[in-house]
Amino acid sequence: MKKKNKDLDFLYEIGSLRHLNRTWTQFLRNDVANVSEHIFRVTWIAILLAKHEKVKNVEKIIKMALVHDISESRTGDVHYLSRQYNARNEKLAIKDILKDSVLEKEYLDLWHEYEDRKTIEAKIVKDADNLDVDIELNEQPLIDERLRKSWYKIRNKAVYNNFYTKTAKRIWKEIGKSNPHNWHILGRNRFNAGDWKEK
Repeated sequence: MKKKNKDLDFLYEIGSLRHLNRTWTQFLRNDVANVSEHIFRVTWIAILLAKHEKVKNVEKIIKMALVHDISESRTGDVHYLSRQYNARNEKLAIKDILKDSVLEKEYLDLWHEYEDRKTIEAKIVKDADNLDVDIELNEQPLIDERLRKSWYKIRNKAVYNNFYTKTAKRIWKEIGKSNPHNWHILGRNRFNAGDWKEK
């Protein structure tokens, strides 16, 4: 039996991250960044943060940003709601992803350093990880709001007047005032029942 090329296996697995959707498509839209795109922008955000913070070892930050979420290839992504119900073994995943590759020691150490959040480099990459989420959330309303405003006038004439029941008309009006995210924002999640809850 031919010996496996673990470096090549690693490259194929990293390539597969572009097919891994982030779970918040459940709340937003299907065209949010996939895991690979997320890692890409986190890397650039981390570079900018490092420059502004005058951190010298930008190469280390780049490497840490590149490795920070690759374990999701095996564990999948979780959002703030699903994290309440799913346990992921990211340590085993990252260990198995890097095992026997030329990158194993260096990148496993970088991943652990990132998870520990004790060094300035790890803190910068975590900040970049969070900022990417906020940037993407800020992008969403710009797209949705224009579409919603454009369609509202048309649908007000074309749809509302064609409802048959009072209930349908009432619900249609309520939709415009409702928050489609209340079910997960107000439901059990990290903010109100998990590790982000104010003590």
